[in-house]
Amino acid sequence: MSAANPPTTNAPKTPMSKEHKDALAQGRNQSNIVRRYLEALELNRPKRGRKRTKDSVRRQLDAVNAKLADPAINQLLRLQLTQAKKDLEGELEAKDWSGDMDAYTDDFVKVAKAYGQKKGISYQAWREIGVPADVLKRAGISRASR
Repeated sequence: MSAANPPTTNAPKTPMSKEHKDALAQGRNQSNIVRRYLEALELNRPKRGRKRTKDSVRRQLDAVNAKLADPAINQLLRLQLTQAKKDLEGELEAKDWSGDMDAYTDDFVKVAKAYGQKKGISYQAWREIGVPADVLKRAGISRASR
């Protein structure tokens, strides 16, 4: 053996303590709550332009499906219509989202400050991702927070 590579010992690994396991579980729970809130926030973000109703999206989807049923259309148009169909179905699914934003917000408010402190997330980062200032205030996160 060379001096550069000292022999390794196979020391027995100590099992994780209950406190360590609890801390890991708490971190996973906080991450899940923050992720769900941010995803719900994104789904409910107002879009620019005129609002589209479920009915108008369904009518457009029906029109696309009718065009796709035509055997005479060329493959390039079929490809574009297939993508349009997928986009409209996704938009309809987002409009059908029935999540309770208030519940997601309440859960987020309970964990956001501790999560942000642990991960080093600033007030500005929360705001940039779209978290409203009033929600951050409820969570106890201020402009001076880091």
